[in-house]
Amino acid sequence: MGAVVLVLLILVVLILASCVKIVPQAYAYVVERLGAYQGTWSVGLHIKMPLIDRVAKKINLKEQVVDFAPQPVITKDNVTMRIDTVVFFQITDPKLFAYGVENPIMAIENLTATTLRNIIGDLELDQTLTSRETINTKMRASLDEATDPWGIKVNRVELKNIIPPAEIQNAMERQMKAERERREAVTRAEGEKKASVTVAEGKKEAAILEAEAEKQSAILRAEAQKEKMIREAEGEAEAILKVQQATADGIRMIREAGADEAVLRIKSLEAFEKAADGKATKIIIPSEIQGIAGLAASVKELVSDK
Repeated sequence: MGAVVLVLLILVVLILASCVKIVPQAYAYVVERLGAYQGTWSVGLHIKMPLIDRVAKKINLKEQVVDFAPQPVITKDNVTMRIDTVVFFQITDPKLFAYGVENPIMAIENLTATTLRNIIGDLELDQTLTSRETINTKMRASLDEATDPWGIKVNRVELKNIIPPAEIQNAMERQMKAERERREAVTRAEGEKKASVTVAEGKKEAAILEAEAEKQSAILRAEAQKEKMIREAEGEAEAILKVQQATADGIRMIREAGADEAVLRIKSLEAFEKAADGKATKIIIPSEIQGIAGLAASVKELVSDK
């Protein structure tokens, strides 16, 4: 009897222990009672009714990532390619997630494939290769709307790889090679053009500088010649001024000495004598000077008589 009681006590303890549940962080438990939805347990300590309550589903509330295998799609210009996608999603409603769809991950994968085919079917090959961001945005909006009844929020969708057929890849590689060669030729031509322009501008600037230097040199030479001529003219003027001054001083001294008109005329004769300087063959003497000469002869005779 005691053993039976002990066994019953152990069973009761085990049952009570199984009724105590601790929900960890970032998780939620969906609880059913007699097969019907009872409630959702959040983080913390919870106790369920023994035998009639059960945890139907433990749901991870953290953001999750699923990488789907490449899906064959056909573009608008009938090019078949393979595209694999990465979906980032998060469960926002544990109840809807538990009862909304049988296999949520498979449902998201199939929904992603069909949505991708619909979007790529409206684009040509070149648009598909250059419109990743547009495709990602459209897919995220479409998937988020479709998965909302399942308690799932799609945060982001990324196209991981776009794999065109081998012949398309070869053609693209040849096109890229030709484009690179064209850019190289254009860059080389631009460089040569800039170099030619630079050389021409250098020659032009050198010619301008040379002409400017020649101009400045001519101006300086003209100014120097002008200054030289001014100095020579000033020297001649000064010499003439000195001669005139000396002549004026001589006349003034003669007058101060009391010389009469005859002496002055004799001095004029002396000036004519200097003007001739023994080189002139003919000298025209004014009549009044001739009279002076006669007067001078008369004076000489009077002196000799005395």
